[in-house]
Amino acid sequence: MERPRVLIVTPALASANNGNWHTAARWQRFLSALAQADVALAWQGEPVDALIALHARRSAGSIARFRAAHPQRPLALVLTGTDLYRDLAAGDAQAGHSLECASHVVVLQDEALQRLTPAVLAKARVIVQSASRYVRLDKAQGSFDLVAVGHLRDEKDPLTLMRAARLLPADSPIRIVHVGAALDATLGAEAERTMAQCAAYRWLGGRPPPAARRWIARSRALAHMSRMEGGANVVIEAVRSDVPVLASRIDGNVGLLGRDYDGYFDVGDAGGLAALMQRFANDAAFARRLAVQCEARASRFSPAAEAANVRALLAAMVPE
Repeated sequence: MERPRVLIVTPALASANNGNWHTAARWQRFLSALAQADVALAWQGEPVDALIALHARRSAGSIARFRAAHPQRPLALVLTGTDLYRDLAAGDAQAGHSLECASHVVVLQDEALQRLTPAVLAKARVIVQSASRYVRLDKAQGSFDLVAVGHLRDEKDPLTLMRAARLLPADSPIRIVHVGAALDATLGAEAERTMAQCAAYRWLGGRPPPAARRWIARSRALAHMSRMEGGANVVIEAVRSDVPVLASRIDGNVGLLGRDYDGYFDVGDAGGLAALMQRFANDAAFARRLAVQCEARASRFSPAAEAANVRALLAAMVPE
């Protein structure tokens, strides 16, 4: 039997270095043994047996064109954080139409299922993203490095990290390394200002994915401040690197780390984040508890588990 042709549509390609691109690239690899899988910014009418689209609103044009041209062909919609927690919640018409067009719906963490209507839930599944193991034993000595990885834009809430850095005591051993390109010039300027005024904070700007992963692996903990997430790759990379996470209490983080995880702070609460960082640095038992909780989740984020679920999606879309 000829291998099915599958197109993965994503609103960002490699140059964007963001979560949508990384998801699309991984899924292409996972499907390559079973299908002719390609990644593109849009469906332009080329012949394919199935479409997988990331982002309900930003891929809405491709989704609508594909459904109109091929009413019976399978179309899987992968819902991102901005889909679930902004566009669909606000009643965006394009995002809503994409959801109607989809024959299959994918969310990236368990809590996202709570946001779906019964009709959408009936065609939905969870596919948790993955990362390879990457453990470094040469953690920084003499300081207590924490890392944050994410482009500087409002959804990632970098200002909360900068404000938290300013709240640390002058004699604190904590040093914060912030990796991410300034997609918002105002946020970039504030990062520069914070770095000049606060010895605890260092902004590196954008870095290639391997470099960002090395920073995660050498750090004591990852700080993740996002206001909304579908299911963040960097949280998964940290867990797979034996690096605990200090995370904002949002569905996208709770769905990955669990409702009983002890390393949360409230969204936008710089004081809460600063206190959590200090507790992690000063309370060895607390730090170990977070490490144990993350270790218990690590197997869920293995590439083998994600690959099996992506291939099961293809089998459901294009039965043999």
